[in-house]
Order: sequence, then C-alpha cells, then structure tokens
Amino acid sequence: MRASDRAYRALLEEIQSGTLAPGTVLGEVEQAARLGVSRTPLREALGRLIADGLVAQQSARVTVVTAVDASNIRELFEVRRALEETAARLAADRADHEVFAQLARGFAGVSGTDLTAEAIDGYYALIARFDAALDAAVANDYLISALRTVRTHLVRVRRLARDNPHRLVASVAEHRTIADAIARGDADLAAHATHVHLHNALTSILESVEADSPTSEKGAA
Repeated sequence: MRASDRAYRALLEEIQSGTLAPGTVLGEVEQAARLGVSRTPLREALGRLIADGLVAQQSARVTVVTAVDASNIRELFEVRRALEETAARLAADRADHEVFAQLARGFAGVSGTDLTAEAIDGYYALIARFDAALDAAVANDYLISALRTVRTHLVRVRRLARDNPHRLVASVAEHRTIADAIARGDADLAAHATHVHLHNALTSILESVEADSPTSEKGAA
C-alpha cells in the first residue's frame, strides 16, 4: 500500500470514529511524524480528505477537521434521499431479485423489540451487504461514486446520534421493507420505502444532535 493511501485510511478512520474531533488541527509536520510518512504523501492524503469535505485548509500547512452540525446533516440527507431513492428504483428493475429476497430474510432474522449486541452487529453487517448489493444492481459508476461519498460522511453522522434502541428496531423493519420491495421488482414501493426510512432516520438523528447540544437544557423554550 502506498504511503499516501496508508495515511489517508488512518486519518479517515480517526475522523469517522471521532478520535480526531471536529476542529482538530492537522499540522503537516506533526501528522507526518505521527503516521510515519513523509510530508509529500501526507499532503496527498490531506488533499483527498479536503475533496471528501472531511477537513478544510486553514493555512498553507495546516488543515482542520470539519464540523458536522444540523445544517450539514440536513444537506447531506437531501443528497442522500435523491441518490438512494433513485438507486432503490433502479435496483428493483435491474437486480437479481433473489439476492434481495435473501437480504429481506436476513433483516427479518434480526428484528425484534430487544436487540442484543450480537444482533446489532449482525444488522450492520447486513447493511454493508445491502449497500454492496445495491451498488452491484444499479451498475452505474457515477451514481455509485456519489453514494460512496455520502456514506463516508454518514459514518460521522451516525456516531453523533445517541444510541436509540427503538429507532434501531424500526430501522431494521424499514430495511426489510426496502429489500422486499426490490426483491419483488416493485420500483415505486422501493423508492417510497426508502423515502420513509430516510425521513425517519433524519428526524431521529436531528433529535439526538439537539439533545446533545450544550445549549439544550430541560425545560428550555
């Protein structure tokens, strides 16, 4: 693996996990030494992160991790809604329907009112399989590239939301509906179910972000 790729992956993971919090200054000299690469591959890695929108250049040699606020999240979901509803509609027309029937059965297997840690891990593994199957079914490099960019940011957004077991249970059921609609070749239902899922997800995330805001207080107007 090239040094620039190694540095990019390391920084990406740290930003997505929150190890490098929003506002963290990424000095070239310090980061190059910490990651064990020279400054040229580090600059290449930072350039990719700037293109991703995960860091912003503050000066010639200093970049900072970008913040994620309610406005950013709403904008992200505007793009996500357009892309994922289109992808669901296309997948219903183009996919191997049995692949999505298996995914629907998988989501049914992790549904319930009390998800264990093991079941939650299984759910996120299914989400990764669902995304991969959706990309394969769509078979549109431009759409897939745009979806991957959105998913890069979604990792941060999901981490900002507090654990909500009720929302997680609902999300499992929503994904089952989407997968089942694609499996049946029902493009309209697949797009509508995706719209409902994203509306519910955005509402839940914004509620969590608001609850975690330092200006949010019980009883505040």
